[in-house]
Amino acid sequence: MTDDPLLLAGLIACAAVLVVLLLGINSFRRGGTDGSKRSNKLMQWRIGLQFLAIVLLLAFVFFRRQAGG
Repeated sequence: MTDDPLLLAGLIACAAVLVVLLLGINSFRRGGTDGSKRSNKLMQWRIGLQFLAIVLLLAFVFFRRQAGG
């Protein structure tokens, strides 16, 4: 199961979401107009990455059920 490329891509996407989330929170914590703009942009990226991660994980589950595994 851990050698499935779709699962690995989904897990990497989840890790990327976590990294971007932490960077956005840290940028928000710093404050200021530059920090606020950067935090907003990072949160937009987070939403896109979350969508990608969910799609990859749902595809993994779908194809895993189709294969009977």
